[in-house]
Amino acid sequence: MKSSYDIIRKPIMTERSYDNMESKKYTFEVDRKANKTEIKQAVEEVFGVEVADVNTMTRKGKKKRLGKYEGYRSTKKIAIVKLTEGSKGIEFFESMG
Repeated sequence: MKSSYDIIRKPIMTERSYDNMESKKYTFEVDRKANKTEIKQAVEEVFGVEVADVNTMTRKGKKKRLGKYEGYRSTKKIAIVKLTEGSKGIEFFESMG
């Protein structure tokens, strides 16, 4: 079984994710094999918040080449986590904004 810190890889900081923070939605890159329930439990355990909803998407790796060599970037799984109304915000994101 993976720990919560293995499931949540890193936060994603884009303009769109900053706009979603106003409605208590936070974006993370997560382990590709993690399901929504595991992601919800990991966010609640690591940040001490209450999660209302989790949306996930898989972003396929792009084809890249370097000279005559071709390859693919790695495929990533993105999770958008929505917190409950009564829950406090995630301090890590609040300090970045």
